[in-house]
Parts: sequence; C-alpha cells; structure tokens
Amino acid sequence: MTEKVFYQDAYQKTWQSEVTDVLDNGLILAATIFYPLGGGQPGDSGRLSIGGRDYRVVDTRYAEDRQRIVHFIEDDLSAVQVGDSVDMEIDWERRHRLMRMHTSMHLVCSLIDAQATGGAVGENESRLDFDLQDQVVDKDQLTADLNALVQKAIPVNIGSITDEELDHNPELVRTMSVRPPRGAGTVRTISIENTDYQPCGGTHVRNTSEIGALAERQRF
Repeated sequence: MTEKVFYQDAYQKTWQSEVTDVLDNGLILAATIFYPLGGGQPGDSGRLSIGGRDYRVVDTRYAEDRQRIVHFIEDDLSAVQVGDSVDMEIDWERRHRLMRMHTSMHLVCSLIDAQATGGAVGENESRLDFDLQDQVVDKDQLTADLNALVQKAIPVNIGSITDEELDHNPELVRTMSVRPPRGAGTVRTISIENTDYQPCGGTHVRNTSEIGALAERQRF
C-alpha cells in the first residue's frame, strides 16, 4: 500500500521515499505527495530524483488494486531498482490551482439546491452538472454569491465519517457520478464551516480566501 502523504498535508511540495515496484511506464513508491486521478480531480505531475537523475512524472493514478499509486514516467526506467531512494517534487503551482478549483466546486454545491450528476476539476476552468428539474439559476447572482463566500475567508476542515453514518445520511453524497470509496470503515469528509459538508477525496485549500476571484466562463 502506498502511504498517502497528500492526505496528511496537501501543502507538502517535496518528500523522500523509496521505490517499491518498477513498471514498464511508471514507478510505485512507499509513500507519495502526488495526488492520483480521482473524484474529478486530475493526477499530479512533477519530478522524481533517483540516483542523481531526474525523472518527469506526467500523470499519477491508482493501480488496479486501488491500494498502490502509480507515478507515470516519460523517461527510461532501466536504471531504477526496487529499494532506490527517491526525492520527489510536485508541480506546486498546478496542484494549488487544482486545490483552489476543487474547493470552489464545493461552494457551488452549497448554493445550488439540486443533485450534482457529474463534473470535472481543471487548472483554468471547472464544471459541475446538476439535475435542475424546473429550477432556473441566475448565473450572475451565482457568481456574486460565490465570490462573497470566497471573500468571507471561511476555514476548510478535513474530517471523517463512518460507513454506517454515511449509510444513514445518503444526502451527504452530492455527486451521483463520484461515489466516495467504501470498505475501509471511514470515509474522508470536507467541511467548509456553516457552508458545505460532504464526503470528498480531493485536495483542498485551508481557507476559501485562497481560491481567489471566480468568474463564469464566457461562451462565444
């Protein structure tokens, strides 16, 4: 199992670990700060330094067992061996943009009283799909309300809920297409004080003020 350092501290930019498996196109490490694709959030990119050589990480994803994390490498891995020491560094500016975007999606959920049916987190723009039924959303007002929440500098807290508690509160799962992982006994939660509370496995900022100004995408 890969230790998920990114859950312990999403702001950790560098870390040291060791190689536990060498694949044809990637490496598995004992611990990592690289977030793997999931919950609508892209996997991290960055750099691994092994034996004095740098290797470019172009994507990060879970292995089929969902326990280990694969760091996909664009370079030749023939010189890398199991047990090698690894110094890692994520592309921090990209990750932080994704953290800001992901947190802003929680704010959108808090303002629209409808079931989310899908969505995607991106570096420059993100989207959420809702089953609005007959509801009409004023996009200008929504944008103003979102930025008001950002400016309130609301703390964002990480917690957990048991599988049983989630079973008794199914309304906490806001996105039908992204179900929280079950089976470990507890599910990770994100709480934006007095604003939004839901299970989520993504990385987030500590305070809504970090998100910065939000704008509706202009379509031409």
